[in-house]
Amino acid sequence: MTRPAKFQHPDMEGAEPPECPVCLQPYDAVSAIPRVLTCGHTTCEACLKQLPNPFPSTIRCTVCTLLVKFPNCPSSLPKNLDLLHFSSVLQHGIPAKDNTVTSPSSPLKNGKNQSVLFPFSPKLWSYEFYRKWKKWILPKDCFLIDKVGLENDVEVVYGKVLKSFESVYVLGCFLREKENVGLVNVGAFVDSEDDSKFFKSSYESRIVTVLNGMAEEERDELRIILNAALRVSYVGKAYGFWYNEDDKCVYMVWEKFASDLIKCVLKKNEDSEERLRNDEMSGLGMLGMEICEILSHLHLQGLVIGSMSVSCFGFDDFGRVYVDLSEVLNTGRRVNKKMQRARKGLEVGLKNNSLDENLAFISPEMFLQLLIKKGFELDGRKSRCEVGCASDVWSLACLLVWLIVGRLFVEEMGSLHFVVNAIKDERGYDFSSLYLSWMEKVAALLDSRLGLECASLREILCRCLECDPGNRPVITELWKCLREFVIKPQFDMVLSLKPEVKTEKSGHFVVIGELCRMVKEMDKELTDVLQGEDENGIANVDLSVDGNIVEGVSRDHVKCIEMKGHLDCITGLAIGGGFLFSSSYDKLVLAWSLQDFTHVHSFKGHEHRVMALVFVDGEQPFCISGDNEGVICIWDASFPSTEVPIKKLYEKKDWRYSGIHAMAVSGTEFLYTGSGDKLVKAWSLQDYTLSCAMSGHKSVVSSLIVCNGVLYSGSWDGTVRLWSLSDHSPLTVLGEDKIGNVSSVLSLSVEHHSLYVGHENGSIKIWRNDILLKSIQAQKGAVFSVSKNGKWLFSGGWDKTVSIQEISENDDGIEVTPVGSIACNSTITALVYWQGKLFVGQADRTIKVHHGE
Repeated sequence: MTRPAKFQHPDMEGAEPPECPVCLQPYDAVSAIPRVLTCGHTTCEACLKQLPNPFPSTIRCTVCTLLVKFPNCPSSLPKNLDLLHFSSVLQHGIPAKDNTVTSPSSPLKNGKNQSVLFPFSPKLWSYEFYRKWKKWILPKDCFLIDKVGLENDVEVVYGKVLKSFESVYVLGCFLREKENVGLVNVGAFVDSEDDSKFFKSSYESRIVTVLNGMAEEERDELRIILNAALRVSYVGKAYGFWYNEDDKCVYMVWEKFASDLIKCVLKKNEDSEERLRNDEMSGLGMLGMEICEILSHLHLQGLVIGSMSVSCFGFDDFGRVYVDLSEVLNTGRRVNKKMQRARKGLEVGLKNNSLDENLAFISPEMFLQLLIKKGFELDGRKSRCEVGCASDVWSLACLLVWLIVGRLFVEEMGSLHFVVNAIKDERGYDFSSLYLSWMEKVAALLDSRLGLECASLREILCRCLECDPGNRPVITELWKCLREFVIKPQFDMVLSLKPEVKTEKSGHFVVIGELCRMVKEMDKELTDVLQGEDENGIANVDLSVDGNIVEGVSRDHVKCIEMKGHLDCITGLAIGGGFLFSSSYDKLVLAWSLQDFTHVHSFKGHEHRVMALVFVDGEQPFCISGDNEGVICIWDASFPSTEVPIKKLYEKKDWRYSGIHAMAVSGTEFLYTGSGDKLVKAWSLQDYTLSCAMSGHKSVVSSLIVCNGVLYSGSWDGTVRLWSLSDHSPLTVLGEDKIGNVSSVLSLSVEHHSLYVGHENGSIKIWRNDILLKSIQAQKGAVFSVSKNGKWLFSGGWDKTVSIQEISENDDGIEVTPVGSIACNSTITALVYWQGKLFVGQADRTIKVHHGE
């Protein structure tokens, strides 16, 4: 019995046809021919023709990203016949629906075009958009929703870090296991039933889809908020975006602080009418000063919070106040939710502007603007509603009064029918008199708690509570008054502050912004897809006790810790397994604790100068070092460890050349060494044998580094050669066509596809693929070490100075902006950046740890 032409095995029902990982089109024998690359993965021929070739006769696999050999004609690659057959069977068995498209290029059968079924394709984003945002996508399995609560019918979500990781994109971003984080819902990704039959979006694509779908106003607001988090100290930093499979929502992950004002500030009896003691006033003054400083810097970035909630503030390990931007956004959503649920018949005199159950204070003009946003008719008085920096002054004053007075102030706020402007309405209510009466009660409460010696504070707080924003003092004036309770004027040596300009109509206002209006309804259905995006990048995160080195340099506040133990010049530094490893001319490799920077172990086994070392992070961690006689020592880096190496390898000796000068590793597969014999050697880490030797350099191989399937080797001959890690074949040579004086290559650093090359003449050349983008004069002598992390470029060398540059890209190319420098007392031979700290190896035998104050 003959099978019907459209027979399909029951097990195949509902199966998806195999598709190209680039264009998502099912494989066929005409328009999407599956071609097998040398790495074993498959991509359609049409996409292979369009993919960029970073180096001659190479292509980067779209699945494993490995750099593989690629012929000039893709059709010479073998077809994946199994995928062709499987795709044909599945597509032939799927009945045509409304989304069947007739392709002009379809094969003819019986003189007619046949229908070719294409899967549903979502709205695609541009490659530039994807490249810009991909680096801010956080790992899928690094977070867990720890707690979900309801505050004013608004869902508030908190998370926990499942496993530690360090971001290579965000400066100083290191998250520790079990650490708490704040989560702000910025969107939901929803698959329809019909769409999910054909494909399932990846974790990354779901996040990028949500980011790409945000309205322009929401993008602008998110950009301002994230840039403020990036640039302002003592503001909670943003780590990136994370997608939760359970609720199908995309969350912005924020730095979270454990303590809040309610638990930590002024342990007092709220019902007491006793005056505050001097120590209580000093604590209040310090707290108020720190909040003033943060708000002032946020205002300079064009950001106005708009609602001062006690939950918006936290403390670090040293008791310094931080602004928690995740709580700022959640507070704004609670406020907007309250407005959204208000009845249409609600009068302008809405009570509870303080939202006393959450202790959030909103200024009169901000409250009026919220009513206007929600569609309330206010007799056409929008022109009198001007919000700005003075709105935060009003909210901060309310917060300080609450800390001084306690529960009585909250009761007075509840008794006040909200006054949005000091005029009489059509029904004859004199809002001006009501407001003045309320302020008199507040002044009386302050008098009872402060006394005559604090009359200046009472006066300025009352001025801050003026209904008219134009009559309120600037925030620096409040700061100066609070400072008198911390440092007496006769002992205050601080320089006078620059006058602050009132910019009432400028800036962005969080509470009335678009992000705070993206409130998730508490029902069974997900809301409309709410998405978020930014264009400049997210924050640098500093979870260490000390400040970030870049921030310290920019503010001229840099601290230094010295680590002494070596007896001669430092030659190399490596970090791994919670330790810093260092090598030296003294024939030793030392291990240092990254917790207290103390010496914990010495590795002894070399009989000659140790020139380079690397760390191998595998099931069994290794530290590998090489000396100037060609001896390679492999050390067990799992502590406690022995002093002697577990394995020794020997290069072939040649009296004309001096041993090993550089080392690099490719995962746990190969160790690469650069030697004085002009060769780059690959050693197997599986059986510790020499796999191959790569020739081409005309002098000593001085530096090695591995990134994205490419081995980069720098030499005293002034060139950098690129080698494929898949077969160790040469890819290209950089700097070979230079005519005239050749400057030796002494150091390399690579990030993504950008290469930073330090030369003997003090210059650093920046390459992308095989194109020279820029050359800068970074040092006044040889550049012995260069390190790139995020947008920061660190370099050091003969001139005893660490230079810090900021790397940015624009339409005209790449920009290099000097940030600052750190003067050292000896030649710099090695640099390593880790968690906001810069480890500097010097020729005077010391290792210095530089960090911000």
